Amino acid sequence: MAQHKSSKKRIRQDIKIRLRNRYYKKSARTSIAKLRLMTEKKDAETFLPKVISLVDRLAKKNTWHKNKASNLKSKLTKFVNSL
Repeated sequence: MAQHKSSKKRIRQDIKIRLRNRYYKKSARTSIAKLRLMTEKKDAETFLPKVISLVDRLAKKNTWHKNKASNLKSKLTKFVNSL
């Protein structure tokens, strides 16, 4: 167990950050799955910017790697354009 005051604080912070990251990652994955299930092009086109925004936010905070975010965005855009 941690002895120093600073390491105890770091542990508390890590727990909060981990839970926050889990929530945003799960929200993004759910949105991506929802987008991939869409069949109407118009609906998908309106929903795509919201998903891209979520992915960009995760990449900006280094929760997801920037290349992963970029690959996801391009694949989702291709998918929406092919509808």
